[in-house]
Amino acid sequence: MPLQIQRADASHLDLIAPLFDAYRGFYGQPSNLPQSRDFIAERIARDESVIFFVQDEAGEALGFVQLFPTFSSIDAHRTWLLGDLFTTPNARGRGVGTLLMNTARSFVVLSGGKGMTLETATDNFSAQRLYESLGYVRDTGYYTYCLDLKQG
Repeated sequence: MPLQIQRADASHLDLIAPLFDAYRGFYGQPSNLPQSRDFIAERIARDESVIFFVQDEAGEALGFVQLFPTFSSIDAHRTWLLGDLFTTPNARGRGVGTLLMNTARSFVVLSGGKGMTLETATDNFSAQRLYESLGYVRDTGYYTYCLDLKQG
């Protein structure tokens, strides 16, 4: 049986939350499975994001992608922010990331979106190679600025 991809709903929280927690850990956050589960549950309940995940033949969750709807005022169209992409270490090199990225792309096209944007760490070279292999172009015309308003 090949890899299976599906859109997450509330019934999939126990599969997605550990992946999301590991994703946060990849970016240096301490593990907090209840917080990760609550965050994903809230996004799904409020219809604030779209999540796709991949399972193997045994039902093990291998990775996920999370998209957030947004708009481009310049283009006057809906766009999607690809906020999160994660594959488990044992899934890497098996095409899971490509499957997730292509599923996200198909979803955006079917939903009438004009495009997708994403960010990644400057030292995440494997992700950069994946994105560029799928046609993403690094933006050199804009800077990203952040303002952290929450202490601690």
